[in-house]
Amino acid sequence: MYSLKEAQTDVDILDLVKKRWSPRAFSDKEIKPATLLKILEAARWSASSRNEQPWRFILGRKGKGESYDKILSSLDEGNRIWCRNAPLLILLIAKKTFTSRDIPNIYAVYDCGQAAAYLSIQAIKEKVYVHQMAGFNPEKARQLFLIPEDFVPQTAIAAGYLGDPSMLTEDHRQSEIKARRRRDLNTLVYDEEWGQPADIFE
Repeated sequence: MYSLKEAQTDVDILDLVKKRWSPRAFSDKEIKPATLLKILEAARWSASSRNEQPWRFILGRKGKGESYDKILSSLDEGNRIWCRNAPLLILLIAKKTFTSRDIPNIYAVYDCGQAAAYLSIQAIKEKVYVHQMAGFNPEKARQLFLIPEDFVPQTAIAAGYLGDPSMLTEDHRQSEIKARRRRDLNTLVYDEEWGQPADIFE
């Protein structure tokens, strides 16, 4: 069933990229600290403007302290329904200004996105899957964790090992098992003028 989720690419790419996708059905199996450290270390080595490294992570490990429940409570109800099974929840937070110059870092969100991508690919190598979510309340997260004004929560992430789709609501279950799709590459890559497919596709 999950073989449907491996990307059917037009050209050969890294297997780790093919296998990355965003499940909702998670096993409650714990992610060991050594594995989690590898995943976070990959994020640490992502590129960033002026090597600012604007990303910060708050970890919520199920059954360990209050962080898990705080992050869960900040999620939209539609995400809370399926996230309850994931053994790990993460908040990704961006620093809004450069540390060295105290001016706005307009690249912080972009850089945090790269860190999340590195995290995701290393996670797949460890057979851990992540699901990044825009559906959460950043201000509630700020209040719960006393996040300073110079930092802004960007996304919430559920992480864990694959679970059984039967645990999901019907809508989510159907999404879980259907094949993945992407726009054709020649509709996304241009040259000469906007909307004109690049000549690499000729």
